[in-house]
Amino acid sequence: MDLEEFEAQTRSTIEQTLNQLHTASLLVGQLETQIAETGKTVQTLSQLIENFIAQQKRQSSR
Repeated sequence: MDLEEFEAQTRSTIEQTLNQLHTASLLVGQLETQIAETGKTVQTLSQLIENFIAQQKRQSSR
């Protein structure tokens, strides 16, 4: 392998690595968004359960 081949291979590997890092960064951003949305859904579900339990208690105390 001569110097030009080494440089070309090195550039190619660095470019591939940077592309992979960029893809990983985008995926992390999407994952953060999904986690936040899931958290909101869990909060909504928790509130629904609390409301249902409170309603059941009111009905059973009549």
